[in-house]
Amino acid sequence: MEISIKSGSPEKQRGACVVVGVFDHRKMSPAAELIDQAANGYLTDILRRGDMDGKQGSSLILHNVPGIASERVLLVGLGKEREFRDKHYLEAVRSAIKLLSDIGVSDATLFLTEIRVKKRELAWNLEQAVLVAQEALYRFDQMKSKPGEQKKNLRKLVLAVQRRGDLALGEAAVARGMAIAGGVKLAKDLGNLPGNVCTPTYIAEQAKALAKEFGLGVEVMQQPEIEKLGMGSFLSVAKGSDEPPRFIVLTHKGGDKKQKPVVLVGKGITFDSGGISLKPGAEMDEMKYDMCGAASVLGALRAAAELKLPLNVTGLIATCENMPSGRANKPGDVVTSMSGQTIEILNTDAEGRLILCDALTYAEKLDPACVVDIATLTGACVIALGHVASGLLANDDGLARELLHAGDIASDRCWQLPLWDDYQDLLKSNFADMANIGGRAGGTITAACFLSRFAEKYDWAHLDIAGTAWKSGKEKGGTGRPVGLLVHFLAKRAAG
Repeated sequence: MEISIKSGSPEKQRGACVVVGVFDHRKMSPAAELIDQAANGYLTDILRRGDMDGKQGSSLILHNVPGIASERVLLVGLGKEREFRDKHYLEAVRSAIKLLSDIGVSDATLFLTEIRVKKRELAWNLEQAVLVAQEALYRFDQMKSKPGEQKKNLRKLVLAVQRRGDLALGEAAVARGMAIAGGVKLAKDLGNLPGNVCTPTYIAEQAKALAKEFGLGVEVMQQPEIEKLGMGSFLSVAKGSDEPPRFIVLTHKGGDKKQKPVVLVGKGITFDSGGISLKPGAEMDEMKYDMCGAASVLGALRAAAELKLPLNVTGLIATCENMPSGRANKPGDVVTSMSGQTIEILNTDAEGRLILCDALTYAEKLDPACVVDIATLTGACVIALGHVASGLLANDDGLARELLHAGDIASDRCWQLPLWDDYQDLLKSNFADMANIGGRAGGTITAACFLSRFAEKYDWAHLDIAGTAWKSGKEKGGTGRPVGLLVHFLAKRAAG
């Protein structure tokens, strides 16, 4: 879909449809008032008759409104003005895009973007409108032999700004939104693919394709090279599967040669059966999403390259399957990580930390400015935070604040949990330097405590996206989170 910015008055906009808002109690948005004036009170008469009440989720499409250049005017309910927040704005834009798509409108000019949203700026309105529109039109049916009939989706969406002076700001916001949307789509597509298609080899191929398209550097290490690095913990997970592991290094060199890179580390378990500690069969199919951390790293690098961020960014992806076999890890096994630290494996289903720990050790070689790992790591995080916020833990409060702020700006929020030394004792082992689990209590925290032992030489943060990377049930599918958060984090770093 083509998305652009335009200034001008709503009554003069030519095309298939103009979209304006109406608050509860029939109060019109500024753009709706201008249309009403040009139409000699046409909207006022409709609202007075009760055809539209302005409640959140309501809508009314009007044809051939007198004095209006557009073929249609879509009124979207905004709810109570004093309660209008970012959530209501996003719902209004989403419902408008869905309705326009359902009725087959080819192009539209959206004036909801000029409505003031409390604590948000115009750039946020515009960027989020781009993301919501792309999300509303997203489809994944490439694995079906007969894809469903395609609706005549919106082909062109114009986002309105009131003043010509806002055009430059608006164009930058739209460009950022489109780059994020491209990264989100890539992450969604990879997550939604089945595990027999999206293998470690496939992810490596996608990294190479991304590098070729966007001018990124790429290195894909196969098992002999991974063995040479001494990644015994990572390889212990991979050995239970017939699918060979891959370790991927993807680089965006947008900054000065002397600039230390921001390193993003992604968990890439393309299918997680739990290994010998086998998961229950119910909903095990969703374990194809256990590579969403890796997918988000690819999505963020894609966006960084598209935006040409003046920043050096390196993505590290450790990817393999976790399967039960005669070669698989067994509870009680002891493995040696790349750092030289030994790990007693008490539960083979706590495998994500076993591959991430070696990737975090590898990150030391890059002399990073900071490191952020992203992983669908613990079910405990879903219990703690549900499906709204990602979990955040860090060994540096400044880095944590950066990520919290980026999540708020991106509407891709995270919540910080403690990483106190008090929790480290739960990882004690009688037979190795540490165990890979610390028991049920504080599972998200002890998982991060485990990782922190491999990230002591740089500023590091961990994002647990187990509750936010995909949806279950009727709307089952990848969300593309936290690509938006990561892109805003990188953009802020690039801006200094």
